[in-house]
Amino acid sequence: MIITKTFSFDMAHMLDGHDGKCNNLHGHTYQLKVALQGNVCQTGAKSGMIRDYGDIKQCVKMTILDFFDHAFVYDETREIERQIATLLANDGRKIYRLTKRTTAENISQVIFRLLKSHMPELTYIELFETQSSSCIYGEVDEK
Repeated sequence: MIITKTFSFDMAHMLDGHDGKCNNLHGHTYQLKVALQGNVCQTGAKSGMIRDYGDIKQCVKMTILDFFDHAFVYDETREIERQIATLLANDGRKIYRLTKRTTAENISQVIFRLLKSHMPELTYIELFETQSSSCIYGEVDEK
């Protein structure tokens, strides 16, 4: 059995060197779906659940949303992105550093790995950059 929970957050990024408009600093309202697979608990307060949705919400908030929501996520390997991040950080703005391009594919991998260490039942995540564009990353991609 698989359960899912969906979250929404706003984040800015840019793809320095991209051959289209994503080369510019811009933002998205991302939708993040997390999927957990496991056995339904048979006893205690969590009986009938794979995992309490409230626990999932708290874990995602503390692990992902507190860092990514309304942040500028940047690729530290790109000079212009580092400069923008430094300017923002020096003014007290929220930034989050990656060691690779800030594509939906790379962000999905980072989010999955961060969450997996706190939720062993996590099977996959789906990150929507727009309503019609998403990336699914999961255990199968970790092999």
